[in-house]
Order: sequence, then structure tokens, then C-alpha cells
Amino acid sequence: MKLFIVDAFTETPFGGNTAGVVLLKPGCDFPEEEWMRLLAAELRYSETAFVRRDGAAEFTVRYFTPAGEIDLCGHATIASFGVLFREGIVPEGTLCLNHTLAGDLEVVAGERVMMQMVTPVRVQTFDEPVLLGELLTAMGGLKPEQLGKWPAETFSTGLPDIILPLRDVATLQALQPDMPALTALSERLDVVGVHAFAIDPDDEYTAHVRNFAPRYAIPEESATGTANAALTGYLFHHRVIGDGAQCFFLQGEAMGRPSLVQTTMKLKDGVPDIRVGGPCAIVAASSYFFRM
Repeated sequence: MKLFIVDAFTETPFGGNTAGVVLLKPGCDFPEEEWMRLLAAELRYSETAFVRRDGAAEFTVRYFTPAGEIDLCGHATIASFGVLFREGIVPEGTLCLNHTLAGDLEVVAGERVMMQMVTPVRVQTFDEPVLLGELLTAMGGLKPEQLGKWPAETFSTGLPDIILPLRDVATLQALQPDMPALTALSERLDVVGVHAFAIDPDDEYTAHVRNFAPRYAIPEESATGTANAALTGYLFHHRVIGDGAQCFFLQGEAMGRPSLVQTTMKLKDGVPDIRVGGPCAIVAASSYFFRM
């Protein structure tokens, strides 16, 4: 096995969002699930990806947080296929197939990795006053007048996140969620967490975003591929963006780790096809490490 520490959604080490990446030896199957969870907990990054090669350009990737396995992780996928390119396993621009618990997804490997997401689905709308009030309380006592002009809704492109529009970037950056309350609400609604956004019409970004997932021991994440893909589906649903759109989301500002996440949205046979991606930087690598 080879272990890598990789910063995704940035070209500069010590920026973006960090993931562990473990490349299994050819012909080896995955280690025991508890061992993979323990390694993820030891590394203490929000996600660690374990990558098995199944063919020339075919891979199975499993994703673990310190708390357990999840179906999919955007930034860990960007990190994984960036490593596969840097290690010479797949050439620049190779179209790869990634088998995940969320489904089989296409990934283009190279200096800039772009990954296909699951078709966006709107799961829930917070149109009931009591439920919306619970969400606002969990987000630190937000007032209804601090919300944006679109509804709070749960969207999923592989993982469900509550998409929360806010009226301006200042309100976004001032968020201080009640983490125990947000954890309890996320568990009850079976979502990863909250992906809050605000649009500044005077800058070049599609939106500024912040992501909170304390249910999975992630108080805040500096770059979130799956949640920004879900946001892209949300923005298309509400006609903020159209067919053929390219989006650029700025995340991690409040953490001092600014990350730029790119997404594309194209209709294929009338169905939204969303891709998310960006560059990555390898911070460290080990050719061997101990396994029980």
C-alpha cells in the first residue's frame, strides 16, 4: 500500500481540502472495514479514500470518515485520481470508471480532475414553519429575513445536503451553527449537513459557500465536491443557471483555506449531467506503512 496526503481543489500545498489517499497493491482486496476506519481516524482528515485498480482505467474507491464509511466524497475523489495521474498509473485526460457505493461514475484524470455526479434529486423543501425554524435555530439563530430569495431545500447528487440560501456574503461568513443541534437535525433528516451559500453580484464567483457536517465529525469543510454539485443542481432547478453553465464556488474563506470548486451542468437527453472538479497538490507520500 502507498499512502498520500493530498490537498484537493487547490494548486498550492496547504490550501484547499485535505484527504488521505491509499493506493492498494495490484491484486490486493480492501483491508477490513474497521481497519480502514481506524486509519481514517488516525489521519484525522474529514475523508480518506482507499483505491483498488480493477482494470486499465477502472477503479473501485471506498471512502471513510473517522466515524465510518460513506458512499461518496468529492474532494477525496479529486485527490485519488490526481494521485493516479501523478503516479503514472493513468495518463492525462484518461476517462476512468469509478465504482462507488453511490454508483458507477466517470472521472477524467489529470492535472485537473473532473468527476461525474449522480443525477441531482430534490429530496425535501423546508416549507413547513416549524421545520424551517428548527433549521434556523441549528444554524445559530438565523432570522427569516437573513435568508435568500429561494427556499431551503435538501438536494443530492450522491449525498444529501440541506442547501441554505442567505441574503449576502456577510451573513454567510458570520454563521456560527449550534453543532449539537445541527447534528441532531442532520441525523433525524438523514442528511450529511448544511451547505450554505450567498451570491455577490459584483464578483466573479457563482457563489460563496460554507459547509457544515458535524454529524460526521466535520464541523466545517473547506471544499466539498458533492455539496457543490448538489448546489449546482439546486441553482439549475431554480433557473439561476442554465444548460451549459460553468460554475465556480469559493469555499473555505472562514477557515483560512480558500478553495475554488468548479462544476459544469449540461442536459443529456433532458437530464442534468453535473461534473465537479479542480486541481490537487500532493503534500506527502509514503511507499509503505504498517498494517495489522
